Amino acid sequence: MSSIRFAWTEPGAAAGFRAGVSLHSHTLHSLENLTFIPRIAARIPALASALTRQYDKYRDVHGHELDLANAFWTPPLSALEAHQLETAQIEQMDLRALVSLSDHDNIEAAGRLRLIPDTAGAPVSVEWTVPFRETFFHLGVHNLPPAKSHAMMEAMAEFTAVPRLERLPEILEWISWNEGVLVVFNHPCWDEKGIGHERHISLVRSLMETCGRYIHAFELNGLRPWDENRRAAALAKSAQRPVISGGDRHGCEPNANINLTNAATFAEFVGEVRNDNVSRVLFLPQYAEALPVRQIQCIAHVLGDRPSHSLGQTRWNDRTFYRHPSGEMQPLSTAWKRGAPWIVNCFVNLVRFSQRRHVQNVLKTWLPPPREFAS
Repeated sequence: MSSIRFAWTEPGAAAGFRAGVSLHSHTLHSLENLTFIPRIAARIPALASALTRQYDKYRDVHGHELDLANAFWTPPLSALEAHQLETAQIEQMDLRALVSLSDHDNIEAAGRLRLIPDTAGAPVSVEWTVPFRETFFHLGVHNLPPAKSHAMMEAMAEFTAVPRLERLPEILEWISWNEGVLVVFNHPCWDEKGIGHERHISLVRSLMETCGRYIHAFELNGLRPWDENRRAAALAKSAQRPVISGGDRHGCEPNANINLTNAATFAEFVGEVRNDNVSRVLFLPQYAEALPVRQIQCIAHVLGDRPSHSLGQTRWNDRTFYRHPSGEMQPLSTAWKRGAPWIVNCFVNLVRFSQRRHVQNVLKTWLPPPREFAS
C-alpha cells in the first residue's frame, strides 16, 4: 500500500508517525558529469543564450566542441554535513530521522559516518549505475550488510565496467537475499541517456522482466518533474511495487520528499516496504517551487566557495575535474594556471548573480510552480 501526501495541502501529514526517512542524497564522494547544464539552461532563455555564446566561443578558440561528458563536479557537502542537513529537516517535524546517503558507485560516505559515534549506525548505501543494453539505469541499494559491503561493491563495480547482462540477476539476487537490504529503481522514467522515451520505457520493462523480483520499490524523485513522477507511480502500480521517496539532493537544499514510518530502525523500515508493500511518501514545500529555480540554486551551491570544505577544496574549481584522454582526472584549478577562462567566469558569475533576491523574484515570476502545485 503506497500513499502520497503533500505538505502544502496537508500541514499535519506527519502527525502520528514516529520517524521520517531520507533516501537518496549525495555527498562530496559522488562524481557527477556536467552534461546537465545545457538541459537546465534550455529552460531559461537568458541563461541558454549566454551558454550558447560560450559554446560558440569555445569552438572558435579550440576548433572542437566542449565535451561536458568528460568534465565532472563533486557536491559540496561532506558525509557528516549531508547527514546533519537531512536530520535537521526531519527533526523539525518532530520525527526521528533515519538517513540513508547513496553516492554514485561508492560507499565512502557510510564509511566516514560509521567512524563517528553519533552516526555509527548509518546504513551502507549506494546509487549503482547499471548499464543495460544501449542505456543505463540507477538503482538505489540501501543498507548493505557492512561485513559484505565491499565484496558486493566489487561485484557491482565489475558489472558497471564490463556489463554482462546474464550476471545482473545473480548479483541482485545475492544482494537482496539479505532481508535488511532495500533495492529501489531510482527515477525510472528519466531517459538520462537520451535514447527516446518509448525505447527507454521498453528497456525499463525488460529490466523488470529479468530482475524485477529483486527490485522492491520505484522512486518518486524530489528533483524530477511531477508529470514524470506520475508516470513512475503508474509503472510501479503495473509492476505491483510500492512507490518510495528519493530526494536526490546534490546541493545544500535538503531532500524535497521523505518517507513517513513508525519503524524504530532503518531495517524495520525496509521490512515495511519489502514484506508489507507499505510506503508513505511526503512531498515537502520546496517541491512545489519551480524546478528550474531549484536546479539553478543547486548549481549555485556547487559554484560557491566553501572555506570549511572537509577536503580543503574551498573553491568550485578545486571540486571540478576534467578527464584527460590518458584517463587522469585533473582539478580545473591546476589545469588553468592563469585562472579560469573568461567564458567560464561569465557563466559562474551569471549563476551567482541569479541568487540575488530580486533576480530570484524575477525567476519565480517567469517560472511559476507547476499548475498542479500553484497555491
